[in-house]
Amino acid sequence: MTEYIAPTRDMTFILTELAGLKAIGQLPGCEDASPDLVSAILEEAGKFAAGVLAPINRQGDLQGCRLDAEGRIAAPEGWQGAYDQFRDAGWIGLSLPPEFGGQGLPKLVSTPVWEMWFSTNMAFTMLPQLNVGQAEALLIAGSDEQKQTWLHKVVSGEWASTMNLTEPQAGSDLAATRTRAEPQADGSYKLFGQKIFISYGEHELTPNIVHLVLARLPDAPPGVKGLSLFIVPKYLLDAEGHPGARNDVRCISIEHKMGIHGSPTCTLSYGDQGGATGWLVGKPNEGLATMFIMMNEARFGVGVQGAGLAERAYQFALAYARERVQGRDAVTGEAGKPIIHHPDVKRTLLSMRARVMAMRALLYTAAGWFDIAHKHPDRKVADKHRRYVDLLMPVAKGWCTEVGNDVCDDAIQVFGGMGFVEETGVAQFFRDARIITIYEGTTGIQANDLVGRKILRENGETLRELIADIESTIALLRADDTLGEIADGLADSVEALSAAANWILANGRDQLGEVLAGAVPFLYVLGTVCGGWQLARAALAARRCLGSDEPGYDPSYLTGMIELARFYMATIGPQATAMAATVREAGGAMMRFPESAF
Repeated sequence: MTEYIAPTRDMTFILTELAGLKAIGQLPGCEDASPDLVSAILEEAGKFAAGVLAPINRQGDLQGCRLDAEGRIAAPEGWQGAYDQFRDAGWIGLSLPPEFGGQGLPKLVSTPVWEMWFSTNMAFTMLPQLNVGQAEALLIAGSDEQKQTWLHKVVSGEWASTMNLTEPQAGSDLAATRTRAEPQADGSYKLFGQKIFISYGEHELTPNIVHLVLARLPDAPPGVKGLSLFIVPKYLLDAEGHPGARNDVRCISIEHKMGIHGSPTCTLSYGDQGGATGWLVGKPNEGLATMFIMMNEARFGVGVQGAGLAERAYQFALAYARERVQGRDAVTGEAGKPIIHHPDVKRTLLSMRARVMAMRALLYTAAGWFDIAHKHPDRKVADKHRRYVDLLMPVAKGWCTEVGNDVCDDAIQVFGGMGFVEETGVAQFFRDARIITIYEGTTGIQANDLVGRKILRENGETLRELIADIESTIALLRADDTLGEIADGLADSVEALSAAANWILANGRDQLGEVLAGAVPFLYVLGTVCGGWQLARAALAARRCLGSDEPGYDPSYLTGMIELARFYMATIGPQATAMAATVREAGGAMMRFPESAF
């Protein structure tokens, strides 16, 4: 098994040179995020990832979870000890408010930490990730009493969290939700219904589980406008606020999945014995808006899963390519060299690294935008970055997960036949990664959201603003004689993006079917351009550092960063032009194709 090496050099470079760590550390409430503290956090998180989470990842995959006749779920060996350490170290509250037990650090600081954990044990890390999303939702929509009752335990990780949306007849179509909530005289509600695909819906790792459940009130209007949100704990609380009587919610089955075997994916039944007790969060019939707070947090986190799994798969492939001896060097004819000397293997590895860095840089930059949107005192600046986050959330989730899948697939290809053999371990990352393009909204759903709600609804205003910022980077590249190729490649990609966006805006009203047929390719175009933009910024930063008298990064590392950007523009960037053509041209053929011809 390849040892995990936390990519702290890459992380530090992006945080410092691209994502604006210094500036974000000056925002109100972010002053503790000094470079020294961040460096210490990354070092400790890397040790935890490599020393605690990575060693149990394989056994979690092999053992999976087991549901007994009493409805209890046994986690894989090592899960309980790892969770206890994770909780006691306070990792869950890294970016959550101090008044509820968190550390209040910027999202920019917590994002690389979560990447390490997803890299080393995605199935495990799904559990604490849910706590962060639920805490965000309760912070915004919970009453003061609810915050005092639940948030301290959620932020500390003493109690676990879930979100319950999906039902057997209501997957992505939440308008079909049937779970009902009946008001009681004491102000509580009784819930009845069934929820499926609930990650960590049942387990014994914590003494309580706090479920957030979408359900309908008796007088609710139809559709998604009639959904309300409820806190429904596994155990009701006694007078002292401790877990007491078991609530009327139970796990009736767990899924047997392709990957993430260590994470129990549950079917939960509510109200089989008189009704599960719950409490309304926020206003009646406004539950979906609150749940989307948690879902957006989860979607960003799933994008980080894509980068994390891709990094781990890349490390496996690189280590194998350095030690596997096969064939002759295609250039020199020399035998006895590792396969990393084969041009195609080196190309594959370089493509993997370029895409991992592009994803990482985009996600970290977006995390910084989150912090600016929430903390910047200038409302105009805050609003711009909020709009950028909203625009690119489908890209962070959709593009990063698709690319993460592709990188994990390429890792298997580097291994050749041994990649198809489970004992080498690399196949697990591909199996684990396959879900990330699906849950929390498929890539198609993300693309429809991008085109319909983010582009057409505001007539492309924020996208044009973003393109203007990218063009400013191109101007800086052109001012440096050594970076002209990168400037040309990025400019070609931006031209393709603009052409595709203009076509969508021109046809979105009258030919919506054709436009949506190209929504996923458009998401790929935007992701490819934004990833290239970040690597172009990395090249500029590397040039700046090379010209500085201050000691910093290894010169070979900086030179490699520039060449990585060149490679991306030469091999990945041109894909934007081809996909932009698909956006404009494929919809007509799709609409004309008769259903009877399938």
